[in-house]
Amino acid sequence: MSSYTHELQTALLAVQRATRLTQKVFHTHAKGTLSKSDHSPVTIGDFGAQALIISALRHNFPSDEIVGEEEASSLRENPSLAEQIFALVKESKLEDAEAEGQLGGPVKDAEAMLRAIDAGSSGGGSKGRIWALDPVDGTKGFLRGGQYAVCLALIVDGDVKVGVLGCPNLPVDDAAQLSADVGGEGRGVLFAAVQGEGATSRPLTEGKLAEGKKIAMKAVQDITQATFCESVEAAHSSHGDQAEIAKRLGISKDSVRMDSQSKYGSIARGAGDLYLRLPVRKDYEEKIWDHAAGDLIVREAGGEVTDANGKRLDFGIGTTLKDNKGVVAAPKAVHAAVLKVVKEVLSGT
Repeated sequence: MSSYTHELQTALLAVQRATRLTQKVFHTHAKGTLSKSDHSPVTIGDFGAQALIISALRHNFPSDEIVGEEEASSLRENPSLAEQIFALVKESKLEDAEAEGQLGGPVKDAEAMLRAIDAGSSGGGSKGRIWALDPVDGTKGFLRGGQYAVCLALIVDGDVKVGVLGCPNLPVDDAAQLSADVGGEGRGVLFAAVQGEGATSRPLTEGKLAEGKKIAMKAVQDITQATFCESVEAAHSSHGDQAEIAKRLGISKDSVRMDSQSKYGSIARGAGDLYLRLPVRKDYEEKIWDHAAGDLIVREAGGEVTDANGKRLDFGIGTTLKDNKGVVAAPKAVHAAVLKVVKEVLSGT
């Protein structure tokens, strides 16, 4: 039995419950708006998912620290919005009583919800047990009905030990061709990994966990036939540099652009092959919650993840990856070749 069995089970159930809340927010609040005001649907989804997950973590691991993306001061100044979010949080229960009980049951009241949100205030670091949480990764994907992810990782003494991604708009079928399309049935998947134990996927459910199955990155025999994943937003990754890298590697297939850590999940199960996130500004620092779960899942599926200089991502120096620039994720067999071209393009040689 894994030494992180309890953590994995809790993380899977917590992410599953929170992902269901985000879907409800989208279907009841998000149609026809790209607003990001205080009352925007993404705000409701972020706060609600963070409250649910932190509530579950505090019930199971009360002494652990949590790095969360949100804090509740704006909700305390806006009681009507807080009540609106709590109404959703209160209704967000798993249909299996045992599974719901493992998470500590429903959040008691609006004040308990606000305290849970504010409990995600750790500054990170290299000592102890720290959970990194991104309640809705891929804000614009969420708003447009595209890809987004609910992301949770456990970091112990600076090393990622457990990672879970809830991707409600990715196909359940691990063999489905990689596509930015989100239409049709059979969507909603949980990816997970424990260090040293491999990576899995399973369908999202409304209750107890579905059976997980092992996933692995696709063996890339011919780099020219590889498929790239990249960010939708040009502000997140340099599309021009990526196009030049693809050209030098002889890759002619169009890249697939999608938001969030769903890219990590997609390449981990072999639906895509390469994920590049290339620096757009020298002073930009990636957040640990945007990469911790995906980094572990890809590495446990047989991949290699480094920054653009070939260094492992360092999750033990605070809330950002300030010692890393960019991300290069690929099957181990071709990672060195991809990284060589990345370095050449970024250095202008």
